[in-house]
Amino acid sequence: MGCNGCSVKSSDDKTGSSCGTGGGCTSCASSSQKMSVFNWLSKVDQDYQKNDIVEIRFKNGRKGFFKNVNNIHLYESDIVSVEGNPGYDIGTVSMIGSIVKLQMRRKKITADSDRINKVYRKATQQDIDKWIQARSREKDTMYQTRLMAGDLKLKMKISDVEFQGDNTKATFYYTADDRVDFRELIKVMAEKFKIRIEMRQIGARQEAARLGGIGSCGRELCCSTWLSDFRSVNTTAARYQQLSLNPQKLAGQCGKLKCCLNYELDSYLDALKAFPNTNVKLKTRTGDATFQKMDIFKQKMWYTYSDGDKLTWVELKIDKVKDILSKNKKGEIPDTIESFKEIEIVDEFKEFESVVGQDSLNRFDKSKPSNKDKGKESPQKKKRARTVNSEGQALKSRKKPAQKNKSGNGSKTSTPSALKRDHTPHRRKSKSRPRPNNPNNKGQNKQNEN
Repeated sequence: MGCNGCSVKSSDDKTGSSCGTGGGCTSCASSSQKMSVFNWLSKVDQDYQKNDIVEIRFKNGRKGFFKNVNNIHLYESDIVSVEGNPGYDIGTVSMIGSIVKLQMRRKKITADSDRINKVYRKATQQDIDKWIQARSREKDTMYQTRLMAGDLKLKMKISDVEFQGDNTKATFYYTADDRVDFRELIKVMAEKFKIRIEMRQIGARQEAARLGGIGSCGRELCCSTWLSDFRSVNTTAARYQQLSLNPQKLAGQCGKLKCCLNYELDSYLDALKAFPNTNVKLKTRTGDATFQKMDIFKQKMWYTYSDGDKLTWVELKIDKVKDILSKNKKGEIPDTIESFKEIEIVDEFKEFESVVGQDSLNRFDKSKPSNKDKGKESPQKKKRARTVNSEGQALKSRKKPAQKNKSGNGSKTSTPSALKRDHTPHRRKSKSRPRPNNPNNKGQNKQNEN
């Protein structure tokens, strides 16, 4: 029984949903599951069927080692029926071959351990249907159990429920700050659900690993994807990395310090070895200078005078601080620590130059005229158009004299007939032009010349 998500097609596969190896290839390994492991020995290990121990994965990344006593040909992502406590359980094969021995060595489990149960058979369709029916009861059972615990006033939180494959047993995972007496709760639950009940207390980090989520980095939680061991995290890790001791930023979804604080701690500890002791004061004639803060990446330290203005900090490089400390050991006392400060050469500010020939950046800031004002011109522009000729020379404004009425001086009264203007073109008197010399017109040309 291979996986359904294989992208490799076989020659005799009509549907193309599997490669035909039943999950033996690396493509069949379901990487979307929690705590998935890539079998990097799959192409090297030729005798992977000789190892009789396989790793089985259950709900929420829970895994266990089981012995293949019946020598069944198993591949990765096969659904099998294994020994339970009591009854049987249904799981998925997650690892086979020689890599299982390396995983057992890492977890310090031997082949003759009592923790290794047996693999019964490959799961039949009846087993799978029963397993799906049991998984469908988990959410409703968890909600009802929370109500029961609330009625009994128990200070505990039911975080997850896992049913066994045969639908006869359920494991309840809960978190609590103190010890809880849940004997009365088990009696009520057994009468309600008619199953065997196992209560298992887990920590806050195990709860976050089972439920999953997205961290502040934007990725899935490390504890629910690949992190299998939980190491203790102290606030000293945040101090070494120069982080602010803000519990809201340093805590994860579990309420504890983030596990990722330990990832780069060794690199910071190696970098801090190059820094001098921060408790030693720098002695100068102006006064003693005390340490304020440091920048590990830029390798800089800030000092201020103990007796002077504590708001003014002086920035020094590590080699300069070591130079002052070495002089103090020899008995030499410098005048000030400002003399050891490096002078930074600041380049001159260059204004923006349009290399490509672009327009100015604030060309869109100018307000454009509206559509109503496009046809209109301002009176100043009209006046300027009247007083300036085509050559740009200013002309004197000529005012037309007021017309007189027939009755006397004064402006002419505006009548409808007066407002009308005659726009018909007037004929100009044509000047007399000399006619061509014809024998018949000799007398006329002479008169014109006279």
